[in-house]
Amino acid sequence: MNSRQNQLQAFERLLDIMDELREKCPWDKKQTMQSLRHLTIEETYELGDAILDNDLIEVKKELGDLLLHIVFYAKIGSETNDFDIADVCNEICDKLIHRHPHIYSDVVVKDEEEVKQNWEKLKLKEGKKSVLEGVPRSLPALVKASRIQDKVKGVGFDWEESHQVWDKVQEELEELQVEVEAGDQDKIEAEFGDVLFSMINYARFLNVNPEDALERTNKKFIKRFQYLESKAGELGKPLMDMTLAEMDIFWEEAKRVPNK
Repeated sequence: MNSRQNQLQAFERLLDIMDELREKCPWDKKQTMQSLRHLTIEETYELGDAILDNDLIEVKKELGDLLLHIVFYAKIGSETNDFDIADVCNEICDKLIHRHPHIYSDVVVKDEEEVKQNWEKLKLKEGKKSVLEGVPRSLPALVKASRIQDKVKGVGFDWEESHQVWDKVQEELEELQVEVEAGDQDKIEAEFGDVLFSMINYARFLNVNPEDALERTNKKFIKRFQYLESKAGELGKPLMDMTLAEMDIFWEEAKRVPNK
């Protein structure tokens, strides 16, 4: 691997390139934080895909794209004398040192959970009015639910046993069924949300990442459906012309194929 000196040289090279692009490239000169925002989100998802695929070559590339965005935002911040990349780095360094008193001070912790609890307590001491302030509003709902539950757990607001959470799931399912039978669409949506929230909480107690679990099922469905499409193509028969029973034969066949 590269030495620390080479790592610093590479980062300085990126900073130099960013300076030049911002000065000379019509597209780069035009960008603002607002125009970059959706591109940053896209790059983050591309990194997520590479991680899910365990494609380390792509992970390296996508990390580079994200690093470019960080440097880009810092460059824009420096142009208005608000902050530069050194400020960004020092800010996160100071925060990490402050939030890890068990490393940089004399605080003693017994396990990972105590570290997380201390982290949330320190955030409140820093002036945050709520432990949930750090949950971005624009997060996808499933990820946001996971983060909310993890945050409140850090201050002790949590179930004690997994069976209690499962009982809550059953309770929410029963409440959903009541509203389905009543036919009130607004209440159906509200209760459906409660079911999802409870299931995500149950996943946490099972040490399952709900996002990863759902993506795993998505991939499985895609592979099986594409198998169905392939078999239909071999027959020269469009899916639109097949009956559900015919499609189900290939679907069941796909389930028996390894890695499908």
